[in-house]
Amino acid sequence: SILGLHFYKEFSKGVFLNYEKINSHAEKIVKEFDVKTPNIKTPIRNLSGGNQQKVVVGREISFSPDFLIASQPTRGLDIGATEFIHQLLVNLRNQGKAILLVSADLDEILNLSDRILVMYNGEIVGSFIEGEVDEKELGYYMTGVKRQKELKEALT
Repeated sequence: SILGLHFYKEFSKGVFLNYEKINSHAEKIVKEFDVKTPNIKTPIRNLSGGNQQKVVVGREISFSPDFLIASQPTRGLDIGATEFIHQLLVNLRNQGKAILLVSADLDEILNLSDRILVMYNGEIVGSFIEGEVDEKELGYYMTGVKRQKELKEALT
């Protein structure tokens, strides 16, 4: 539950890990994110895919980062867990945190995004603000059928 965070002073004493703090952090994530696990010592690889996802999301937002890249944050989660993760992302946004949401779920993008950029063949082909575009229109940009002229001109 601290992969990538092990160097934080909170989790280490010099070159040694502070297992008391690590275990406390793991218990916090299990409780706050409703992770189904026999105990905090269970290797994450032994959890279901949805519970693995909850651990990763919990770890990444547990220190309230100023910038978060959320790539497929709800893939494999049930409806309740999906709504919980969505609310966490909205709360972070409301705290002034920047979130780059990468998702194949168009409903997720439309419901959570303040601004949407659409890429096709490695290029940004569309830029929209919240409420400016619907799922069908996004599909045209995603498949390369449409592109905003001003973007092409601005990029050349």
